[in-house]
Amino acid sequence: MKKIFLSTLIIIVVIIAAQLSCSKVTSGRTDYLPALNPSKTDIDAGSWKTVFLTGPTEFSVAAPVAVTTPAYIAELNEIKALQKNITKEQEEKIAYWGAGGVLRWNELMRELVAKYNLPPYQKADGVYPAPSAANPFAYPLFPFANPPYAARAYAYISAAQYDALVAAWHYKKLYNRAAPYKTDVAIQAKLQPTDLPSYPSESAVLAGVTAEMMKLLFPGEIAYIQQKLEEQELTSIMAGANTRGDVEAGEALGRLVAQKITARARTDKAGAAIGTPADWAQIENAVTAKGEIAWISLDNPKRPPMLPLFGKVKPCLFDEATTVALRPLPPPSTTSEQLKKETAEILDFVTHPTRERIRIVHFWADGVGTYAPPGHWNAIAAEDFITKNFSEVRWARNMALVNMALMDAAIVCWDTKNFYSNPRPTQMNPAIKTLTGIPNFQAYISGHSTFSGAAASILGYIIPERATAYQAMALEASLSRMYGGIHYRSDCEVGLTTGQKVGSYAIARAKTDGAD
Repeated sequence: MKKIFLSTLIIIVVIIAAQLSCSKVTSGRTDYLPALNPSKTDIDAGSWKTVFLTGPTEFSVAAPVAVTTPAYIAELNEIKALQKNITKEQEEKIAYWGAGGVLRWNELMRELVAKYNLPPYQKADGVYPAPSAANPFAYPLFPFANPPYAARAYAYISAAQYDALVAAWHYKKLYNRAAPYKTDVAIQAKLQPTDLPSYPSESAVLAGVTAEMMKLLFPGEIAYIQQKLEEQELTSIMAGANTRGDVEAGEALGRLVAQKITARARTDKAGAAIGTPADWAQIENAVTAKGEIAWISLDNPKRPPMLPLFGKVKPCLFDEATTVALRPLPPPSTTSEQLKKETAEILDFVTHPTRERIRIVHFWADGVGTYAPPGHWNAIAAEDFITKNFSEVRWARNMALVNMALMDAAIVCWDTKNFYSNPRPTQMNPAIKTLTGIPNFQAYISGHSTFSGAAASILGYIIPERATAYQAMALEASLSRMYGGIHYRSDCEVGLTTGQKVGSYAIARAKTDGAD
């Protein structure tokens, strides 16, 4: 009777933890924040090193009209008319977007990843259909925003926002046009006033570059994203921060930047990452030819591996040769005493769970229907960045560094997984019952560990006083995969180290981008 009670208690704790975890990872919104109040405008950010652009002047922005012209005076009158009839709902939207455009778009991205992080269900014949970018509304919806896809999406959005804002800052300093609330005393500053020039509008740059990138990454959400674009741009006008001309110039610049970056994304090999049955067989055969046990899907019917060729995707921080160079040494042999020992350790974890381990497992689960492990680190970064009073361009720079590290960590991790194709503990010992789902890809190395090692490294550089805390988080995220019965110790320890190596490339870039 006592054993039944304890088993029931554990199940209840697991269910509650899972519910709390789902609540945490699908929201990520911070609706009530003060207006962005940068400690400095970073007016010289137009000289910072771009990621994908050749430089801030790759796309030209025409000079604005003079503030004495009838056209500009008409734009000021538009602002006055909007402010005269402003509604409570509009005031709330001004406050919402005023907390920071990079923050808000990142939150929206996390929500979209959670919405699309759904693996397809098999058809009647047992075959799993694949999402199609050409028909994103058909089942299964495109994209399946699994961890590698999510990491790439966050990276492209963040890097595009950063490049676009660096270009915007160049032209802001060049043209040096004051904000409407500084030009006309009849216009109220409904957000924190700054000395940052208003042309082109940074809000519109962010809206334009993000909306254009979304066409590629989430093509089924274009109407929703367009709605958010218009909302952000209108609030910047109603707030007295920008004129219509500032906004139009900013959106145009953002879209041009995004068009160049989407061209890069279309040729980075991610489109072929799903592979073919021949590719899947080749990965398995290469392992069995060495006398090792190859990973197999434990789904019923067996599901194709998740993006087995993602390791061939073009990285952001280094080249493809470095991806291979970062691939760690092999895991313990599947016939070795070492692997037997590590398997026994995982069996002990899942058969003797503690309340604290269950909490850790579900806090870091980040599975189906969530914003994925990269999104979890985006949420951590955003929460801390809010307290630092960064300018929009510095927000974008820091998020780009974090997300490029996460994308490249995914590439190195998936290269390693599919090179060694090592079975999970549940395959080696069916008595192991995980405390969360079994991911449909190989064990070595742990994705959570690799993501966490990379993110903690670059975040510790950006906010050095939090470096120790980030490393502790990364270690806990890594251990969560052992406690949950999903990974061996070697998967986690080597994954954490590999992620840290990827993070060092983001740190090297940060030291030379001109922002520090």
